[in-house]
Amino acid sequence: MAALLEMGQNLLWAGYETAKATPLPILLALLITTIASTLAFIYAAIYVLAPTPRPPFPSEKLYITTHPDGSTTSPKPLPCWHDEWLAHRKEAEKIGDFSDKHTGTIEEAELEMSVVIPAFNEEERLEIMLEEAVAFLDAEYGRRRKGKGKQNGSAHKAGEGVKGGYEILIVNDGSKDKTVDVALEFSRKNKLHDVLRVCTLKENRGKGGAVTHGFRHVRGEYAIFADADGASKFEDLAKLVKGCKEVADEPNRGIAVGSRAHLVGSEAVVKRSAVRNALMHSFHLLLRLLTPPATSRVRDTQCGFKLFSRASLPHIIPYMHTEGWIFDVEMLMLAESAPLITATGEKENVGTGAGIQVAEVPIGWKEVGGSKLNVLWDSLGMAWGLAILRASWMVGVYRRR
Repeated sequence: MAALLEMGQNLLWAGYETAKATPLPILLALLITTIASTLAFIYAAIYVLAPTPRPPFPSEKLYITTHPDGSTTSPKPLPCWHDEWLAHRKEAEKIGDFSDKHTGTIEEAELEMSVVIPAFNEEERLEIMLEEAVAFLDAEYGRRRKGKGKQNGSAHKAGEGVKGGYEILIVNDGSKDKTVDVALEFSRKNKLHDVLRVCTLKENRGKGGAVTHGFRHVRGEYAIFADADGASKFEDLAKLVKGCKEVADEPNRGIAVGSRAHLVGSEAVVKRSAVRNALMHSFHLLLRLLTPPATSRVRDTQCGFKLFSRASLPHIIPYMHTEGWIFDVEMLMLAESAPLITATGEKENVGTGAGIQVAEVPIGWKEVGGSKLNVLWDSLGMAWGLAILRASWMVGVYRRR
């Protein structure tokens, strides 16, 4: 050990003597070159590590449902507002006009509520969740829309436009069990012909990838994603809609996230293992340190019950990169970085974080068995993903207009 210390001291002394004998201009040039090389290396490393989602396979843009006689339909094309958005984006790049007319446009809503359920091997839990969801959705929205929304879905304020109707889009994330069979059987029993649709991803993409894919195909004035485990109390969707309307801006952009923060001292959380609670608090600390101001103020970013107005989707979904558990945070960061849009549709203060407002709404929640979360490894993965996400934003790997 002493020999190693002495060797280190000798190296430092030799370096100091060499620097002393080197002309100042050469030293400055070496310093600048070293800093530039280091920054270039860091940028390249982040660029390589930053997730890049793959494009969808043709089969992933299809869905199946049930006929009134109970048989299963052949695959049908999913409506896709995102394709129209991409066309506007290409036009914007061609003419150099990135106004909301070209990058905030979305097709009009066909019904009031879209429910996206990411499902990976959920044959045991899916039916229970669907029973609760459909009971509420039937009572709240009915299965047929009662009116028609205005063009673009963002040309009216909350409470106007489409009235009634809902859809459930189950995104089968490469399941190996009978998730699809369970969903279709539930559709048959409850006569949900073309209300419940099943889209299957050819390869597992992760929860974030499944939610993003589903949100590209929603037809509702509002869209929510809900976990297939049924841990969230589905009737609390009414609270989320109310919260979303309260924070919506003039073009009706708004988000409401279900929150379990009020349950931190409850029996359900106290009964968790000490390791799980310690990891939870550590992750929340990382969020406060690594996310921008508005996102860091959200007390529960990971609850799988989040509602988006249709007008907010073009400012979030096309820019998503993260497909793992940390995708919720990227959604909130994108919402925060969205431009302020005036009543005339003009963008202002781009990049100042004017953003889309988020309402955090307390909801009912319960622990459900069969969680696919590996507490230790997934927590480490989420921390790593958060660090890469934040670094990517800071160095400009992810760019948006």
